[in-house]
Amino acid sequence: MNAQSISMIIPSRPTSDGDGVKIRRVPMFDNRATDPFLMIDELLSDNPDDFIGGFPPHPHRGMETLTYLIHGSLEHRDHAGNQGMINSGGAQWMSAGRGIIHSEMPAREMQKLHGFQLWINLPASEKMQPPKYRDVPAEEIPQANGNGWQASIIAGDWQLDEQHVSGPLNDLAADAAYADLSLAAVASVQLTVSPQQTLLAFVFEGQLDSTPEAPEKSMLVFPQGESVRLSSTHGARMILLRGTPIREKVVHYGPFVMNSIEEINQAIADYNSGNF
Repeated sequence: MNAQSISMIIPSRPTSDGDGVKIRRVPMFDNRATDPFLMIDELLSDNPDDFIGGFPPHPHRGMETLTYLIHGSLEHRDHAGNQGMINSGGAQWMSAGRGIIHSEMPAREMQKLHGFQLWINLPASEKMQPPKYRDVPAEEIPQANGNGWQASIIAGDWQLDEQHVSGPLNDLAADAAYADLSLAAVASVQLTVSPQQTLLAFVFEGQLDSTPEAPEKSMLVFPQGESVRLSSTHGARMILLRGTPIREKVVHYGPFVMNSIEEINQAIADYNSGNF
């Protein structure tokens, strides 16, 4: 089985966020090859001390988040009055737009948490739009199955071998698409990618056959606009991301993602003065 060529490997690194939640993070804020994606965090622990503090109220502006859970429960609340709980297999999408203050808290009785939060950039024309929010329960997420592979299609349209499957979230920024793909040992799947689109895979279990070989818990960046055949000798599971590059300057400070330092300073001033 031929190895898939990749253009870049970005390893994840252990860190913490919120109220001491332990995560593995792939930062991509300054990486043109991963545009429009800014960051992905993996939350994985069977020790409640690692995650029970959750993410108390905090602000965002100029970006979107997509949170997907494999195991566990998280409750979202925000200052616009939105509230929702997702459980294993579900997803939450939030477009911060001009400003949102929200919290994401795990269920108190939970003994294990495994999930991912993705940050997607918003183009300058959309950074000051009203915020949006949507819960997607597991039963609304379509499943696709093929010869040695299976996938949960969370967002966007995907062409997997001969199957075309659409997820329930279809209005993410930059035509972003998101899927959870599992490959059995000695299995492969063909992904069709539109020209000029970015394709990434965060491999969180096992390994893909690739040149160069990538360690587990790494983000793989594929040549832009090329359809690829993914294969794994021993099996692998990954988050697939696809999107259209925005090609704008990214200025990032904490929870704010804008196009200039002046806009960052304005975001800080607006938050401190209660003008979100």
